[in-house]
Amino acid sequence: MTDIFSQFNPLEGKRFQVMDEQGAISADPALAALIPPELTDDWIKNAYEKMLFMKMADQKANNLQRTGRMGTYASIRGQEATQTGAALAMTPQDWLVPAFRELGVMWMHGVPMENIYVYWMGNELGSLPPPNINCIPISIAVGSQMLHAVGIGMGMKKKKQTSVAVTFFGDGATSEGDFHEAMNCAGVFKPNTVLICQNNQWAISVPRSYQTKSVTIAQKAQAYAIPGIQVDGNDLLAMYIATKTAMDRARAGEGATLIEAYTYRLGDHTTSDDAKKYRDPAEVELWKPKDPMIRLQKYLAGCLHPGTGQNLWSQAYEDELVARYEKEIDTIVEKSQSVQYNPADIFDYTYAQLTPHLIEQRTEFLTRLEISQAEQV
Repeated sequence: MTDIFSQFNPLEGKRFQVMDEQGAISADPALAALIPPELTDDWIKNAYEKMLFMKMADQKANNLQRTGRMGTYASIRGQEATQTGAALAMTPQDWLVPAFRELGVMWMHGVPMENIYVYWMGNELGSLPPPNINCIPISIAVGSQMLHAVGIGMGMKKKKQTSVAVTFFGDGATSEGDFHEAMNCAGVFKPNTVLICQNNQWAISVPRSYQTKSVTIAQKAQAYAIPGIQVDGNDLLAMYIATKTAMDRARAGEGATLIEAYTYRLGDHTTSDDAKKYRDPAEVELWKPKDPMIRLQKYLAGCLHPGTGQNLWSQAYEDELVARYEKEIDTIVEKSQSVQYNPADIFDYTYAQLTPHLIEQRTEFLTRLEISQAEQV
C-alpha cells in the first residue's frame, strides 16, 4: 500500500495534487507512479459526465428554490471533484454519512436524485433511501454526523467487516466539539472510517482563517494519532487516490484517516444567503479558473479517443450531454413534485414513540390545518 500520507505531510506544507489547473498531469515520476491503472482516459471521461450531471442537477435545485418549488438548498458548485473522486473510491457496501452539501456523492452512492429533491422540498420521505443503499439521512446539525460515522466504523470493525463509513463535513464543523470527539474516538478505537473535510474556505460568512490558526486542517489528525492529508479538492484524480488509499487502510484494519479537500464554495452558503454581503467578489474570480470542470475539459480536449482520432471533449459533445441531462432532470423534477406529502411527518419521524408534548403539538397542528383548509374552501 502506497503511503501517500507520509509523502504529503501537511505539517511540511505539502498538498497532494496530480492534475493542475491547466488539466496537465504532473511530470514528476514519483507522482505519476501514484496513479493507479484504472484511471484511464475513459475513466476520467465517465467521471466528467457524472460531474456535469450533478452540476446541472445542483443548478436545477437552485432554480427550483428561486421559483418557490423547493426549500432552502445548499449548492455543491465548485466542489464536484471532491465528491466525485471520493464516491468513485467507495463500494456499495460502504456507508455514506453526509452533511447537507453532498448532493453529488449521495447520488453517486445510489440515492436517487428524486429522493434528494424530495428532501429539499420539505418531504420527510426524501430521507428514506431505497433498500440496500447504505446512506444515513442528511445531517443539518453541524458536525454531528462525524460521530455517527466513527460509531458505524467501530461497529463494522467489531463485526470484522471490511466496509467503511465515509463522512463529509465543512471547515466550520472542525470548530465544533463533535469534530474533536470523533477524532479522539477515531484515534483510540481505529474504526473503519474516513473523514473528509470539504474545506471550501467559508463557514457561511466566517472565513477559514477565523475557524482555526492551524496552517492546515489536515494536520489536526496528528494530535489524535491518525493520518491526515491535504488534497487539492478540485483535482478529481488526487481525491480518488487519497480516498481509495484511506479506504484501503481502513479495510486492512489500520483505522481512520482525515482528508482535507482544499476547495472553494463558488456560490452562496445556501439559497437563503447572500455572499456578496461579506465576501469580496474578486476572491471568487480568482477561484473560478480553478473550477474542477474546467481543468477536466482541458485535459480531455487534449486526449484522442483510440480509433476515432477525435478529442474526448468538444463543445458539440458538451452540448449533446447538456441536452440529454436537461430532459432527464426535468423528468426527475416531475417525479419529485408528484410525491404526496403528509404535513404530520414533521412530528412522526423524530422519535420511535411520540412524547406527550409532541402528541399535543401534533393534535393542535392538525386541528389548525383542518380549519385553515376549510376556510380556503
